[in-house]
Amino acid sequence: MHTNGDGPDAEHQRPDGVTDATVEALGSLSKALETTERARGHLYSFHQLTGSADLELDRAVSLLREAGHESWADRVQQEILGRNVIPGRWTFQIIEEYNRTYYEPFKQVERQALDDLADGRDHLYEAEMKEARRTVGHPDHTARPDSPSTGR
Repeated sequence: MHTNGDGPDAEHQRPDGVTDATVEALGSLSKALETTERARGHLYSFHQLTGSADLELDRAVSLLREAGHESWADRVQQEILGRNVIPGRWTFQIIEEYNRTYYEPFKQVERQALDDLADGRDHLYEAEMKEARRTVGHPDHTARPDSPSTGR
């Protein structure tokens, strides 16, 4: 810790008694949750892209009709437009089940582990990595936004 006030804020300092192994384990747990956040984002992309494709089918059906292809317009409208993406489910239902079954429990466990093992302090691994890698006193390597050397 730096005595000039140029160190991590209290929320990013390791509580007494928390070991390196615990910090590393919590960092790994948080990294896994961050990866899950990214996966969830891709699920929302899947949802929006599928929805956009389904809405574009309205135009395709209309254009097929205008071009005189009634049977193809009927087939696309009846077989594809509004179709489930997996049995019984549209994409919004997949997202709801993912959130309920996997994402929310994962978030709760990660938060409970941080609360129980590190007094609720998040990103200790990253904060310690930042502290080890920064150049103390350099204006672009301050520990936090309100550090004395920022001049702001």
